[in-house]
Amino acid sequence: MNRLSRLLWWWLDYVYAGWRQVRSVLRHRRPRDFAEGSAELPAVILLPGVYETWLFLEPVARRLSTRGYRVFAVPELSFNRMPITRSAEVVAACLDRLAAEHGLGRVILLAHSKGGLIGKQLMVMDAAPPGAVDIVGMVAIAAPFSGSSYAQYLPSATLRAFSPRDSVLMDLLARHDVNARIVSIYSTFDPHIPAKSALDGAQNLELPIAGHFLPLRNPLVGETVERAVAHLTLPPGSPEGQH
Repeated sequence: MNRLSRLLWWWLDYVYAGWRQVRSVLRHRRPRDFAEGSAELPAVILLPGVYETWLFLEPVARRLSTRGYRVFAVPELSFNRMPITRSAEVVAACLDRLAAEHGLGRVILLAHSKGGLIGKQLMVMDAAPPGAVDIVGMVAIAAPFSGSSYAQYLPSATLRAFSPRDSVLMDLLARHDVNARIVSIYSTFDPHIPAKSALDGAQNLELPIAGHFLPLRNPLVGETVERAVAHLTLPPGSPEGQH
């Protein structure tokens, strides 16, 4: 991809993100029908990226809802500016509440960007008491598991936390014990994550598309997410569930 094409993708990516941001300000509530579905399937928990709300994940969330999955957001994350560890604690508390209100048992995390880091932090916390919600796995789209080399130059401390040299991110990257339960989906060209989103030991799926935000509305990403969630839904050890 030449420089002009990269600049075009940068621009398109920001235009799409800006449109979603406007919608996030004007529309907060998750559709009621997202909570409807089969109790036999794992519920899907939406973890958006930094400065994002659940609306960024709406295209893939709606697709899963039509397939019978119950889909829930975490309103306590708001626009997702809290540190990763604190965000994971907030999500854990939300899962307890959702379990009490909706009878959640197994859940699958569906994350975008920073949401993937929050999801992995939640998975490695390993402090859930017996009978708590069971996190089956996570499908992460464009997650900066190895950080972004651009982050260290950004003026915002919220964004500098994605530097590859950030201690929290480095500690999280070193935790390999949950990676086998993570499906990482990412673009051939991501203008925000030059090192891409491959994660050792995870199921890494690089798609022939471009962008960081735009892929969230791409039908190929939707299909890939749907297959990944179905794969994680299968009982452990089943022949269909083998990589």
